[in-house]
Amino acid sequence: MTQVIDRRVNGKNKSAVNRQKFIHRYKKHLKEAVEEAVSKRSITDMEHGEKINIPAKDIAEPSFGTGSGGRQEQVYPGNEEFVSGDQIQRPQNGGGAGGKNVSNSGEGEDDFSFSLSRDEFMDLFFDDLELPRMIKTQLTREVQFKKVRAGYTSHGNPSNMSVIRSMKGALARRIALRASPSRRLHEAEEELAELLQKNADDFPAVLSLREEIKELKRKISCVPFIDTFDLRYNNRIDEPVPTSQAVMFCLMDVSGSMGQFEKEIAKRFFTLLYLFLGRAYERIEVVFIRHHTIAKEVDEEEFFYSRETGGTVVSSAIKMMRDIIHDRYPSSDWNIYAAQASDGDNWSDDSNVCHDLLLKSIMPYLQYYAYIEVTADGSTGDLWDQYQKVTEHYKNFVTQTIGDNADIYPVFRKLFEKQWT
Repeated sequence: MTQVIDRRVNGKNKSAVNRQKFIHRYKKHLKEAVEEAVSKRSITDMEHGEKINIPAKDIAEPSFGTGSGGRQEQVYPGNEEFVSGDQIQRPQNGGGAGGKNVSNSGEGEDDFSFSLSRDEFMDLFFDDLELPRMIKTQLTREVQFKKVRAGYTSHGNPSNMSVIRSMKGALARRIALRASPSRRLHEAEEELAELLQKNADDFPAVLSLREEIKELKRKISCVPFIDTFDLRYNNRIDEPVPTSQAVMFCLMDVSGSMGQFEKEIAKRFFTLLYLFLGRAYERIEVVFIRHHTIAKEVDEEEFFYSRETGGTVVSSAIKMMRDIIHDRYPSSDWNIYAAQASDGDNWSDDSNVCHDLLLKSIMPYLQYYAYIEVTADGSTGDLWDQYQKVTEHYKNFVTQTIGDNADIYPVFRKLFEKQWT
């Protein structure tokens, strides 16, 4: 009998394959635990790993035991109730072991604990999410090509001929081919002049030099002014460029009507969005806009941690987004997305202005617009009513309400759930 013993040294991550199999097999349980953990985390802890507990009953494996085989009739020592051939009745009221893990002595089996790394936690967290309506091309895979200059080539279309480069090549060739004959021609003419001072025209050496001079002049004259060898053409090659660039506008209301609770909810939502974009897509730009009575484009740090506040004019943020799109993100080259968070309170008739701006200046250029309204008591404001009118015209304009921390992740998944086709 042949025995094969694997003595290869195990690597540092020797259990990585089994670990991935376990995550794949119990993905449903792990995702439920991740969703529960997210609702309890603060913004700063969002990207950490997590220790997951899975009930022991959910990971129980079927097992097979080896029996003695055949039919046996045995009465074990200590039995005072049965004799050989008696049939044992089924326990009443579900009695018996029944596969339970606890006993009357209080002993049992603990839940299985499993620690997810940061990457594993985030992979489960953002599983099956995507930016909706990415209809131009796949953001991270497909590219288109543009022609760029790449030197010269000896073959090409006559319309691409580089005259200056070709003439330079022809001049260099003529100098190179004529250099040696011209040098010898100059020497022969000097020798001929010396011989003619002492000898007649029919002197054999004079005749020989004259023949040589004639041949040298013929060789020099045969060198063409320009040759096909000299021709050079402008070379253009295909350079890959992204066909589908994406930009996400994040608009957050930081006015006085947004209390600490509302701002915390909005920040948590945008934190999820920012982490998701950075993890799922390689080429994407994020524009952060904070607003109260005036709007301001800010960086990530100021967007999440600035304490500036004021009155409420939502249209200021929408106008700024419109101007930035026109200046920096033409819709012919960019997939444009927007996410807005507010408590729904707005100044006077500004909600009507927002409605008109969205219909005329924003939505015709956007792939997708997500609006969340943070409302602890479940009531919505005038801004919500105006935005509902926008949804009647554009199906890619989506609105959701968030009441507390537990609603953030379900709403986020609903807004950015992958559309299977």
